[in-house]
Amino acid sequence: MSSRVAATGGGASQSSRVRGTVRGLAVACHTGPTVMVTLLAAAFALGVGASGPTTALVAAAVLAGQLSVGWSNDWLDAARDLAVGRTGKPVVDGLVTAAQLRAAALVALGACVVLSVATGWLPGAVHLVAVASAWAYNLRLKSTVWSPLPYAVSFGLLLLFVVLAVTGTAAAPWAIAATALLGVGAHVANTLPDLEDDAATGVTGLPHRLGRRLASVVAPLVLVGATAVALLGPATPPGPVRWAAAGVAAALAVVAGVIGWTRPASRAPFTLSMAVAAVCVVLLVTAGSDVAL
Repeated sequence: MSSRVAATGGGASQSSRVRGTVRGLAVACHTGPTVMVTLLAAAFALGVGASGPTTALVAAAVLAGQLSVGWSNDWLDAARDLAVGRTGKPVVDGLVTAAQLRAAALVALGACVVLSVATGWLPGAVHLVAVASAWAYNLRLKSTVWSPLPYAVSFGLLLLFVVLAVTGTAAAPWAIAATALLGVGAHVANTLPDLEDDAATGVTGLPHRLGRRLASVVAPLVLVGATAVALLGPATPPGPVRWAAAGVAAALAVVAGVIGWTRPASRAPFTLSMAVAAVCVVLLVTAGSDVAL
């Protein structure tokens, strides 16, 4: 009886560890951004007329790339997070080890290479450059004044990758510019909730150097700039609905900037900036074939 109890207890313990590892990997991949970027790529693909299988392939390649970026981020930051006891991080909380994250990131990166090339050599190469740019952020650029650059490059190339994979033609310059600005604005906004924690672990990118008050104003301004390009860039003139959406985005940006300047501790600028980004994404996706040359 005692041996069976011990065996059962050992099995339960093993099962608990597995669940903890799975949960840790889910958190460490930065689930929200990973899902959002993957859905954005799928929406772009459908918007330019992709078939179901092509959309699935593009989404799978982007998902693998995003998983590699998310896991590599927490792997490379593990020592700093442990040094300051940054709770909420899977390595600090004991759910996964840095070695497990490294292995997961490299496996995901390998899958990304295979899936990206499966879309075609040229679009595949473009996507791999986008992923390499994101890795460069994790490896070094996140702690420099150039921290927005990988976001601009990776987001701009994401759209180019999707359009090349689906249509075989390049994306329109205005669409690449809009997605690049979207990436920069999202980067600044995404740092707002964690500015102090990041600084404590030695991460001092451009938003950290600007400070919370100024970054809270810059984020919505850049995002509304992206929205303006997405509104006015397409060859098809914007209709009343698109104008109204852009107006809502501009109003949200103004409110976010005012709150960010007057109440730096508020989380509202982050939430409002994400709402502006959502409007921009809708305008880009609904531009349809206009995003392609």
